[in-house]
Amino acid sequence: MAFFESMLTLVLVAIVFLQVSRRLSIPYPTMLAMAGVAVAALPWTPDLLIDPQLALALFIAPALLDAAYDMPPRDLRRNWRPLLALAAMAVLLTTAAVAWMGMAFWGMPLAAAIALGAIVAPPDAAAASAMLGRFNLPRRTVSVLKGESLLNDGVALLIFSTSVGMASGAQSQAGFLAEIAFAAPGGVLLGLLFGKIYMTMKPYLSGTLGGTLFEFVTTFGVWVIAEHLHVSAVLTVVAYAMALARWSPDQQTPRDRILSYSVWEVTVFMLNVLAFLLMGLQARVILLQLPQSELWSALGFAGGVFAMVVVVRFAWVLLYNRTTHWISSRHGLRPSPGISTGIVISWCGMRGLVTLATALALPASFPHRDTIQLTALVVVLGTLVIQGLTLGPLIRLLKFEPDDSFDRELKATRLTLIDAALSDIEERRDIAGHDLRKIYQADRSMIEQDQHPRAASDINDLKRQSIVEKRGRLSAMRRSGEIADDVYHALEQELDWAELAASPPDRFEIIEG
Repeated sequence: MAFFESMLTLVLVAIVFLQVSRRLSIPYPTMLAMAGVAVAALPWTPDLLIDPQLALALFIAPALLDAAYDMPPRDLRRNWRPLLALAAMAVLLTTAAVAWMGMAFWGMPLAAAIALGAIVAPPDAAAASAMLGRFNLPRRTVSVLKGESLLNDGVALLIFSTSVGMASGAQSQAGFLAEIAFAAPGGVLLGLLFGKIYMTMKPYLSGTLGGTLFEFVTTFGVWVIAEHLHVSAVLTVVAYAMALARWSPDQQTPRDRILSYSVWEVTVFMLNVLAFLLMGLQARVILLQLPQSELWSALGFAGGVFAMVVVVRFAWVLLYNRTTHWISSRHGLRPSPGISTGIVISWCGMRGLVTLATALALPASFPHRDTIQLTALVVVLGTLVIQGLTLGPLIRLLKFEPDDSFDRELKATRLTLIDAALSDIEERRDIAGHDLRKIYQADRSMIEQDQHPRAASDINDLKRQSIVEKRGRLSAMRRSGEIADDVYHALEQELDWAELAASPPDRFEIIEG
């Protein structure tokens, strides 16, 4: 019961700090990480150790699935150059710079120094999604940053696995190189295979709660099986999610889709909340592992690594940004993102659970294990707090031009769908066809005036007003005993769907906190 009680307490703490985060416009990962550190400083706080393998599967797999589901492969193809620069080159450069620091200033052997570099190199998918959701950035910039956070973990974890394996001497160098060479393509193929298997079995579970449970089993199962097969679990889940995003919507019923989205939105948010809070709570556990005589020098080294991580990303991103801008202008190519975009991308380097869990997964006998874990914690908290708190003011200071591409594409697509519906009922000459044509034509007129069809409709206003009256009468009948509760709840659900159908999309928007 003690662990369960601790989790309930943490969730309550998180709920309180989420309200503070919302009111102060602070990204919730930053607020929860700081809250975790504050709670960890209390003398009566229990030590909550994270099993690294469990943490990666439990917290990272659903976050990757959620982010990758909204990242179509065509966006990866369209942005392959900046993604290669960020997800591969930035990780390699950061790993190399941190490894040099580890050897030059802390006397680490090469394998340990490379492991440290790989641990702190990749920004986190959950942190990126949580941060970027609060700010109005150009769509392509957001797409590149989310794509980077999906792919860089795979690169960093491959480097980490190689360095740890070489340090332990458990396998020959040729064997490790062969395993690493197979890990990335093997993970992608395994993810696509699991996507096919899921789509084959899904129709048999359609319309059942077992189908929702199956989504959870496959998401976590894909990660676990990839780990056992020694392929990249990150790329396996990413490929699996992209396959589902491509094949699943056309075969899913509306009710299944609404239920699935609702369940996953709450689940991923809850896991993110716990993950960022637990990261802060690890501070005391990690600090107590180091001898007091080494603590301040280790903290100084960790601070230097944090600075190196930020500087390397900043320098590389701006170098890439200015180089591509010069090439584009010289050869008359499509304009590349400006310096403001480069600055924001370079500052969006928040590390998260992957960094901390990977550090905690180091073998007990690994060289300089305690220092590496402390450094990982400092980098995670430093990026979440310093970059997280300053990202919003930085974006406002740079004054990005409004990106209306989403609204324009949404409007054009809505008109296309209205025209398709009008074309389908064009031959209908009965009363129903005539009335429906009038509704669609009115909707088309509102869309052309940049209004949502349900936003300012007299009919929908009247519908919502009448639903209020129906609800009042239904509640009165329940209180008086005229109807049983099962009848009440059945009709309540009907009225809920009717009110949603007659309301603009943002009327019932659910926000963080």
